[in-house]
Amino acid sequence: MYQYRRRVTREVAFGTIALGGYQPIRVESMTNTHTMDTAATVEQCRRLYEAGCEIIRLTVPTEKDAENLGNIREQLRRDNIDTPLVADIHFSARAALKAVEFVENIRINPGNYATSQKFSTNEYTEEEYLKEIEHVRKEFIPLVEKARQYGVSMRIGTNHGSLSDRIVSRYGNSPEGMVEAALEFARFCEDVGYHEILFSMKSSNVRVMIQSYRLLVQKADAELLYAYPLHLGVTEAGDGDEGRVKSAMGIGALLEDGLGDTIRVSLTEDPVNEVPVGFALVKKYNDFHLVNGDRGHVPLRHVIESRNKLAINTPFSDEQPPFNPFSYQRRVSSQLMLAGLAIGGDAVPRVETEARALLSDRDAVFEEIVKRLAPEKPQDAIRSEFVSVRVNSEEDLDALDELLEKLGEMAHFVVASTSDFALFSRLLNTVSKVRFDIIEGERFDNDFFQLLDNDRRAVVELCFLHEESGDSVPARVLVHLAEKLSKRKTQQLLFSVLSDHVVFVYRRLVQAFKSRSLDYPLLVRFRGDASDRLETIIKSSIQAGALFCDGIGDMLSLQTSLSLDDEVHLAFNILQGARIRMSKTEFISCPGCGRTYFDLETAVAEIKQRMGHLKGLKIGVMGCIVNGPGEMADADFGYVGAGKNRISLYVGKECVEENITELNAVERLISLIREQGKWVDPV
Repeated sequence: MYQYRRRVTREVAFGTIALGGYQPIRVESMTNTHTMDTAATVEQCRRLYEAGCEIIRLTVPTEKDAENLGNIREQLRRDNIDTPLVADIHFSARAALKAVEFVENIRINPGNYATSQKFSTNEYTEEEYLKEIEHVRKEFIPLVEKARQYGVSMRIGTNHGSLSDRIVSRYGNSPEGMVEAALEFARFCEDVGYHEILFSMKSSNVRVMIQSYRLLVQKADAELLYAYPLHLGVTEAGDGDEGRVKSAMGIGALLEDGLGDTIRVSLTEDPVNEVPVGFALVKKYNDFHLVNGDRGHVPLRHVIESRNKLAINTPFSDEQPPFNPFSYQRRVSSQLMLAGLAIGGDAVPRVETEARALLSDRDAVFEEIVKRLAPEKPQDAIRSEFVSVRVNSEEDLDALDELLEKLGEMAHFVVASTSDFALFSRLLNTVSKVRFDIIEGERFDNDFFQLLDNDRRAVVELCFLHEESGDSVPARVLVHLAEKLSKRKTQQLLFSVLSDHVVFVYRRLVQAFKSRSLDYPLLVRFRGDASDRLETIIKSSIQAGALFCDGIGDMLSLQTSLSLDDEVHLAFNILQGARIRMSKTEFISCPGCGRTYFDLETAVAEIKQRMGHLKGLKIGVMGCIVNGPGEMADADFGYVGAGKNRISLYVGKECVEENITELNAVERLISLIREQGKWVDPV
């Protein structure tokens, strides 16, 4: 948990490539054409191939679609496109048995393979529970044997929203249920000596997705014969920046943990758009290891005595993490007030940004601060809540005094940073918060501690500037200061690290604070130096997002090359993706596939345009019923494809209107939201 180490998995055959072991992390996408439309599907596969996609998945709803995979495959191979193909199966065992003849991998969903989904709450007796397991096993084993015969690997792909009624009856719609559903099918495979498998644990809720994969690794590595590869993805991530942020947060948090052998970024867009996002996500981690390293099947354990312990290459086996990796709980911190806003405790994380204009350029810095604080917007709107200015000289102090006077009431939300002790002491009664920057080897005498003891207006943030030092140094320095200040009962303190890789740095800091019972609030600072917009979004979302998903952080500040608006929207998107601060409507929309029979992208765009002001409301937009009601257990309202140009509307998991025309569906959804008392008119 405190340094990067990739989990070494069993290498699994995948056509012309392989997954796991020491292979690079592969990038996958999925067609959204109808599989019976050979020409359209081949064309989309060709575009994905040209974009560099390493694995292409196709939906197979019926046995007839499965048969047509042969025509699609033949055309692609004739065109010298040898990208491995995956058949995506839900419900139909007959479709699976036919599809396995034409693909390199078959994905089955343990929540609906050989079983029906009624989304009921019926209880199962032990006898009924075991009887259904045996029924599923008998239906599943023929597919396993045929996959073995054809040399095809298999992904056991659990989705949060499509667990079987039997699993939900015992485990709930939970990470525990997701893991048990996958392990049942893995046990079936191992019982007959079939080991060409990999897992996925997908959810539209980023926190649930992260927890599920971690729990799977812990349980599977303790029970199964091999450490099997993982396919990572946040399902129904949405589109635009929001979809990229959520995908980067979920996938990236696990990649940081050393988990993951293949990924898919699920966007409600052209599938080709997913590919560059995927490669931007895996680049850093693929650069960490040699592609041509040792090959072969990697046994999980070398001694039978370790069977009931955590796996030797499980990321959670060496040191205990400073948080529960399997269940969300926000870090407990003391609360302080900053310009009338609560920081820490159970308060929502606040957003601070850095002014780029210098204090010496008085007009420019004034205009920038007004733009960032946007005083014309409501207090809870998406905008910077604090703006930090840099003070480097006496002249800057004079300019700051003039700036604060000119800003009037907005001056309360202007904070300052400096590394000069004399300037720091004078700023303590000038602004509401002062950040004092610290470097490795800096010495602090009694004057420093006495200064913090005295009455002062400002909250003090002690920030370690992390550049060349090791990842353990910031924690060592800051915990030394925090201990001394705690003994002096010094209050109104924040701690932070400014770095371009904050996950392991902050984990060490939190662990050090926890071991010494220090509960000062933490401000997460990420400095991104990438000039590419996508790269900046990906890195910021991984580094800051992973921390907030694990309950770490009371404020967030990004320092990037993005525009002012993009930077503050990115910060709020990260907090919303972590489900810790809802600042706008949450849209849970799938990418669409061959099961979708309405214009999904257009529908999502219209719904977002007309309902994007419904702060805190969660709206699911699903192409079909496969994951619809289940995933929408996490949504307030659902808009789900029900056939050609037909839509069904849901309140939670309950279908309230069936098969209405697509032309009227958005208006009817708005009416439904009104009827439920959740509608507010846009400002």
